[in-house]
Amino acid sequence: MKIVVCVKQVPGTTDVSIDPETKRLVREGVEIMMNPFDTYALEEGLLLKEKHGGEVIALSMGPKRAELTLREALACGADRAILLNDRALGGSDTFATSYALSKAVKKIGEVNLVLCGKQAIDGDTAQVGPGIAAHLKWPQATYVSRLIDSKESILTVERMHEAGNDVCEVELPAVLTVLKDINIPRIPTLKGRLASRTAEIPVWDASFIGADPAKIGLDGSPTRVVTTRKPDARDKHTVVLDGSASKSAGELVKILKSRIKL
Repeated sequence: MKIVVCVKQVPGTTDVSIDPETKRLVREGVEIMMNPFDTYALEEGLLLKEKHGGEVIALSMGPKRAELTLREALACGADRAILLNDRALGGSDTFATSYALSKAVKKIGEVNLVLCGKQAIDGDTAQVGPGIAAHLKWPQATYVSRLIDSKESILTVERMHEAGNDVCEVELPAVLTVLKDINIPRIPTLKGRLASRTAEIPVWDASFIGADPAKIGLDGSPTRVVTTRKPDARDKHTVVLDGSASKSAGELVKILKSRIKL
Protein backbone atom coordinates (compact mmCIF):
# COMPACT_ATOMS: atom_id res chain seq x y z
CA MET A 1 0.00 0.00 0.00
CA LYS A 2 1.39 3.38 -1.02
CA ILE A 3 0.24 6.06 1.41
CA VAL A 4 0.79 9.81 1.11
CA VAL A 5 0.46 11.83 4.31
CA CYS A 6 0.08 15.59 3.86
CA VAL A 7 1.82 17.51 6.64
CA LYS A 8 1.92 21.25 7.13
CA GLN A 9 4.33 23.48 8.98
CA VAL A 10 2.45 25.86 11.28
CA PRO A 11 3.36 28.47 13.90
CA GLY A 12 4.12 26.91 17.26
CA THR A 13 2.73 29.91 19.11
CA THR A 14 -0.38 32.06 19.16
CA ASP A 15 1.77 35.18 19.21
CA VAL A 16 1.70 35.83 15.47
CA SER A 17 0.91 38.91 13.45
CA ILE A 18 -0.82 39.52 10.11
CA ASP A 19 0.83 41.37 7.25
CA PRO A 20 -1.43 44.39 6.55
CA GLU A 21 -0.61 44.28 2.84
CA THR A 22 -0.90 40.57 2.01
CA LYS A 23 -3.42 39.75 4.81
CA ARG A 24 -1.40 36.60 5.54
CA LEU A 25 0.31 35.36 8.69
CA VAL A 26 3.85 36.62 9.20
CA ARG A 27 5.80 33.38 9.64
CA GLU A 28 9.36 34.73 9.61
CA GLY A 29 11.04 34.54 13.00
CA VAL A 30 8.15 32.53 14.51
CA GLU A 31 8.55 29.17 16.25
CA ILE A 32 7.37 26.37 13.96
CA MET A 33 6.08 22.83 14.33
CA MET A 34 4.15 20.14 12.47
CA ASN A 35 0.42 20.78 12.43
CA PRO A 36 -0.79 18.74 15.44
CA PHE A 37 -3.68 17.10 13.57
CA ASP A 38 -1.24 15.90 10.90
CA THR A 39 0.67 13.86 13.49
CA TYR A 40 -2.40 11.62 13.84
CA ALA A 41 -2.65 11.23 10.06
CA LEU A 42 1.02 10.25 9.96
CA GLU A 43 0.60 7.71 12.74
CA GLU A 44 -2.40 6.14 10.99
CA GLY A 45 -0.37 5.85 7.81
CA LEU A 46 2.45 4.13 9.69
CA LEU A 47 0.01 1.70 11.33
CA LEU A 48 -1.46 0.79 7.94
CA LYS A 49 2.00 0.23 6.52
CA GLU A 50 2.87 -2.06 9.41
CA LYS A 51 -0.27 -4.09 8.71
CA HIS A 52 -0.26 -4.20 4.91
CA GLY A 53 3.31 -3.33 3.94
CA GLY A 54 4.22 -0.68 1.38
CA GLU A 55 5.51 2.81 2.09
CA VAL A 56 4.52 6.09 3.69
CA ILE A 57 5.44 9.30 1.90
CA ALA A 58 5.27 12.63 3.74
CA LEU A 59 4.26 15.50 1.45
CA SER A 60 4.35 19.19 2.30
CA MET A 61 3.92 22.44 0.40
CA GLY A 62 5.69 25.44 1.82
CA PRO A 63 8.94 27.37 2.20
CA LYS A 64 12.36 25.75 2.32
CA ARG A 65 12.29 25.50 6.09
CA ALA A 66 9.28 23.19 5.85
CA GLU A 67 11.97 20.53 5.42
CA LEU A 68 12.21 20.55 9.22
CA THR A 69 8.63 19.29 9.46
CA LEU A 70 9.30 16.65 6.82
CA ARG A 71 12.36 15.47 8.74
CA GLU A 72 10.16 15.12 11.79
CA ALA A 73 7.90 12.84 9.74
CA LEU A 74 10.92 10.83 8.62
CA ALA A 75 12.10 10.52 12.21
CA CYS A 76 8.72 9.05 13.14
CA GLY A 77 8.99 6.38 10.45
CA ALA A 78 7.96 7.82 7.08
CA ASP A 79 9.93 6.15 4.28
CA ARG A 80 10.53 9.31 2.27
CA ALA A 81 9.48 12.93 2.04
CA ILE A 82 8.77 15.44 -0.72
CA LEU A 83 8.62 19.22 -0.51
CA LEU A 84 6.64 21.40 -2.92
CA ASN A 85 8.47 24.70 -3.02
CA ASP A 86 8.08 27.33 -5.71
CA ARG A 87 7.51 31.09 -5.73
CA ALA A 88 4.66 30.45 -8.15
CA LEU A 89 2.85 28.58 -5.35
CA GLY A 90 3.05 31.53 -2.94
CA GLY A 91 -0.27 33.00 -1.87
CA SER A 92 -2.27 29.88 -2.72
CA ASP A 93 -5.60 29.59 -0.92
CA THR A 94 -7.09 26.22 0.03
CA PHE A 95 -8.37 25.60 -3.51
CA ALA A 96 -5.01 26.26 -5.15
CA THR A 97 -3.14 24.40 -2.39
CA SER A 98 -5.29 21.28 -2.73
CA TYR A 99 -4.85 21.45 -6.51
CA ALA A 100 -1.05 21.57 -6.22
CA LEU A 101 -1.00 18.72 -3.69
CA SER A 102 -3.25 16.61 -5.93
CA LYS A 103 -0.85 17.13 -8.83
CA ALA A 104 2.01 15.99 -6.60
CA VAL A 105 0.04 12.87 -5.64
CA LYS A 106 -0.45 12.12 -9.33
CA LYS A 107 3.26 12.69 -9.93
CA ILE A 108 4.16 10.22 -7.18
CA GLY A 109 1.95 7.69 -8.94
CA GLU A 110 0.10 4.53 -7.89
CA VAL A 111 -0.98 6.06 -4.59
CA ASN A 112 -3.62 4.06 -2.72
CA LEU A 113 -4.44 6.46 0.08
CA VAL A 114 -3.98 10.12 1.02
CA LEU A 115 -4.21 10.98 4.72
CA CYS A 116 -4.59 14.48 6.18
CA GLY A 117 -5.30 15.91 9.59
CA LYS A 118 -8.85 17.22 9.91
CA GLN A 119 -7.58 20.81 9.59
CA ALA A 120 -4.57 23.06 10.13
CA ILE A 121 -4.49 25.10 13.33
CA ASP A 122 -3.39 28.27 11.53
CA GLY A 123 -6.26 28.34 9.04
CA ASP A 124 -8.93 26.09 10.57
CA THR A 125 -10.68 25.72 7.21
CA ALA A 126 -10.68 21.89 6.97
CA GLN A 127 -10.86 22.32 3.18
CA VAL A 128 -7.53 21.04 1.84
CA GLY A 129 -8.16 17.31 2.39
CA PRO A 130 -11.60 17.34 0.71
CA GLY A 131 -10.13 19.60 -1.99
CA ILE A 132 -7.45 17.04 -2.80
CA ALA A 133 -10.14 14.37 -3.16
CA ALA A 134 -12.20 16.62 -5.42
CA HIS A 135 -9.24 17.39 -7.71
CA LEU A 136 -8.30 13.71 -7.89
CA LYS A 137 -11.96 12.66 -8.26
CA TRP A 138 -11.43 10.11 -5.48
CA PRO A 139 -13.90 9.09 -2.76
CA GLN A 140 -13.32 10.68 0.63
CA ALA A 141 -14.23 10.37 4.29
CA THR A 142 -13.73 13.33 6.60
CA TYR A 143 -13.46 13.56 10.40
CA VAL A 144 -12.54 9.89 10.70
CA SER A 145 -12.33 8.86 14.35
CA ARG A 146 -11.66 5.13 13.94
CA LEU A 147 -10.38 2.74 11.31
CA ILE A 148 -12.52 -0.34 11.83
CA ASP A 149 -11.17 -2.59 9.10
CA SER A 150 -8.68 -2.29 6.28
CA LYS A 151 -8.33 -4.42 3.18
CA GLU A 152 -6.33 -3.94 0.02
CA SER A 153 -9.20 -2.21 -1.78
CA ILE A 154 -11.68 -1.08 0.91
CA LEU A 155 -11.43 0.72 4.24
CA THR A 156 -14.21 0.62 6.82
CA VAL A 157 -14.15 3.72 8.97
CA GLU A 158 -16.17 5.48 11.63
CA ARG A 159 -16.57 9.19 11.05
CA MET A 160 -18.03 12.05 13.03
CA HIS A 161 -20.68 14.40 11.66
CA GLU A 162 -23.14 16.98 12.94
CA ALA A 163 -25.69 14.42 14.12
CA GLY A 164 -23.28 11.91 15.67
CA ASN A 165 -21.24 9.14 14.01
CA ASP A 166 -21.65 6.74 11.14
CA VAL A 167 -19.76 3.79 9.69
CA CYS A 168 -18.94 3.77 6.00
CA GLU A 169 -16.87 1.83 3.49
CA VAL A 170 -14.45 3.74 1.29
CA GLU A 171 -13.09 2.19 -1.88
CA LEU A 172 -9.41 2.86 -2.59
CA PRO A 173 -7.81 5.01 -3.86
CA ALA A 174 -9.30 7.53 -1.46
CA VAL A 175 -8.63 10.52 0.79
CA LEU A 176 -9.24 10.50 4.55
CA THR A 177 -9.04 13.35 7.05
CA VAL A 178 -8.64 12.15 10.63
CA LEU A 179 -9.43 13.31 14.15
CA LYS A 180 -7.07 13.12 17.12
CA ASP A 181 -9.23 10.34 18.62
CA ILE A 182 -8.02 7.87 16.01
CA ASN A 183 -4.68 6.97 17.64
CA ILE A 184 -1.78 8.08 19.82
CA PRO A 185 1.15 9.36 17.71
CA ARG A 186 4.48 7.68 18.37
CA ILE A 187 7.55 9.49 19.62
CA PRO A 188 10.50 9.57 17.19
CA THR A 189 13.35 7.25 18.13
CA LEU A 190 16.94 8.44 18.45
CA LYS A 191 17.85 6.25 15.48
CA GLY A 192 15.02 7.80 13.48
CA ARG A 193 16.10 11.34 14.32
CA LEU A 194 19.70 10.67 13.35
CA ALA A 195 18.67 9.10 10.04
CA SER A 196 16.28 11.96 9.26
CA ARG A 197 19.07 14.54 9.52
CA THR A 198 20.90 13.17 6.51
CA ALA A 199 17.91 11.98 4.48
CA GLU A 200 17.58 13.53 1.03
CA ILE A 201 14.34 15.45 0.56
CA PRO A 202 13.61 16.22 -3.09
CA VAL A 203 12.15 19.64 -3.82
CA TRP A 204 9.53 19.74 -6.56
CA ASP A 205 8.42 22.93 -8.29
CA ALA A 206 5.16 23.72 -10.05
CA SER A 207 6.43 22.81 -13.50
CA PHE A 208 7.76 19.44 -12.32
CA ILE A 209 4.32 18.33 -11.09
CA GLY A 210 2.65 19.71 -14.23
CA ALA A 211 0.60 22.36 -12.43
CA ASP A 212 -1.35 24.82 -14.53
CA PRO A 213 0.04 28.32 -13.69
CA ALA A 214 -3.50 29.71 -13.79
CA LYS A 215 -4.58 27.39 -10.96
CA ILE A 216 -1.86 28.09 -8.40
CA GLY A 217 -0.65 31.03 -6.36
CA LEU A 218 -2.65 34.23 -6.09
CA ASP A 219 -3.88 33.99 -9.68
CA GLY A 220 -5.32 30.54 -9.05
CA SER A 221 -6.93 31.43 -5.72
CA PRO A 222 -10.62 32.37 -5.98
CA THR A 223 -10.80 33.60 -2.36
CA ARG A 224 -9.52 36.97 -1.19
CA VAL A 225 -8.94 38.23 2.33
CA VAL A 226 -10.47 41.72 2.32
CA THR A 227 -9.80 42.70 5.91
CA THR A 228 -8.59 41.24 9.18
CA ARG A 229 -8.99 42.19 12.81
CA LYS A 230 -8.25 40.80 16.22
CA PRO A 231 -11.18 39.17 18.02
CA ASP A 232 -12.88 41.16 20.73
CA ALA A 233 -11.42 40.72 24.19
CA ARG A 234 -13.29 38.25 26.32
CA ASP A 235 -14.85 39.14 29.67
CA LYS A 236 -12.52 37.57 32.22
CA HIS A 237 -14.63 38.50 35.23
CA THR A 238 -14.83 35.57 37.64
CA VAL A 239 -17.79 34.91 39.92
CA VAL A 240 -17.48 32.58 42.90
CA LEU A 241 -20.77 31.02 44.03
CA ASP A 242 -21.09 29.96 47.67
CA GLY A 243 -23.73 27.82 49.30
CA SER A 244 -25.38 24.52 48.47
CA ALA A 245 -25.36 22.96 45.04
CA SER A 246 -29.02 23.80 44.39
CA LYS A 247 -28.57 27.41 45.52
CA SER A 248 -25.41 27.85 43.40
CA ALA A 249 -27.18 26.33 40.40
CA GLY A 250 -30.01 28.83 40.77
CA GLU A 251 -27.59 31.74 40.97
CA LEU A 252 -25.74 30.44 37.91
CA VAL A 253 -28.98 30.28 35.90
CA LYS A 254 -29.75 33.91 36.83
CA ILE A 255 -26.28 35.02 35.71
CA LEU A 256 -26.54 33.17 32.39
CA LYS A 257 -29.99 34.61 31.70
CA SER A 258 -28.74 38.13 32.33
CA ARG A 259 -25.81 37.59 29.96
CA ILE A 260 -28.11 36.22 27.27
CA LYS A 261 -30.19 39.40 27.50
CA LEU A 262 -27.04 41.51 27.14
